[in-house]
Amino acid sequence: MRLVIVESPYAGDIEANVAYARACLRDALARGEAPFACHLLYTQPGVLRDEVPAERQQGMDAGWAWYQAADACVVYTDRGISPGMEAGIAVARAAGKPVEYRSLTSGQKADITRA
Repeated sequence: MRLVIVESPYAGDIEANVAYARACLRDALARGEAPFACHLLYTQPGVLRDEVPAERQQGMDAGWAWYQAADACVVYTDRGISPGMEAGIAVARAAGKPVEYRSLTSGQKADITRA
């Protein structure tokens, strides 16, 4: 299976963004990929608090460490690209990973850019 890190929004409308991120995971799984979304894992109650800047950064850094193993970064764009997502895209490119832009609603094929 291809290992991918999912970039989708979290902050703002957290409830809607979490539902969207879950749909993104489902989409990646349907494509035969093994997706990872640190913003869903590390923001679970009792793990890290996204509203605490140091904890937010710790979670982002931990998620980005997975780029050592990941095959690609997949960016889901239906809800926009947040500053956190932009930072993740930059980390992926710096790690030499391809970045793919996807939409759940457009039905378009992924737009792939190389690092």
